[in-house]
Amino acid sequence: METKNFLIIGGSTGIGLEIVKALHKKGNEIYVGSRTNDQLTGLDGVHHFRLDVNADPFNLEKLPEILNGLVYCPGTIRLKPFQRLTIDDFLEDLQINFLGAVKTIQACLKQLKKSSTPASVVLFSTVAVKTGMPFHASVAGAKAAVEGLTRSLAAEFAPRIRVNAIAPSLTDTPLAGNLLSSEEKRQASADRHPLKRIGTSQEVARLALFLLSDASTWLTGQIVHIDGGMSTLKTFK
Repeated sequence: METKNFLIIGGSTGIGLEIVKALHKKGNEIYVGSRTNDQLTGLDGVHHFRLDVNADPFNLEKLPEILNGLVYCPGTIRLKPFQRLTIDDFLEDLQINFLGAVKTIQACLKQLKKSSTPASVVLFSTVAVKTGMPFHASVAGAKAAVEGLTRSLAAEFAPRIRVNAIAPSLTDTPLAGNLLSSEEKRQASADRHPLKRIGTSQEVARLALFLLSDASTWLTGQIVHIDGGMSTLKTFK
């Protein structure tokens, strides 16, 4: 089996870490850009470099000559009433969720184009783009930009590079810790989903793995929802 090279931005925690672990099990070479690497030690074939997506200039010099796939994982969950959101809040959410993805893709586009089969780029949106939710104005706006970027780049880069985005609902990750910090909060969140539970980082990682794999080579420009039915179903229970 051919060894492939993958770049995971934000791969040291949560969904990103689960993607790294799954790719590692398949014997791939994985390059992880993140601020920490505490949970990556001891994984052969995993190459970590320190990266802050807010930094400028944006340095990805440690990448291999060829990349077969890229996953951009950094995100925010900033939930505030609209009147309490500042312009700086909106700008920070855009910087982390949208502009960081733009900078990453621009920095490694040459390596992605050298893949012998169409390379795969996976970005992250949120269920709150499709399903209007109170207090989500800033993050939903930033992630809507990610969805527009996904479709635009999928059209521009076809057929050499595929671009898709995953739109999860609230998932049990460190990023969502404050929203799931008690049993009452966890149950209330679970009850808002038709499937009556919270998603796991492993479930979202498995979807990302599919989008990176040769099993999805006829899939591009899509926003794939994994949200317990929240974006499409009303159960009236």
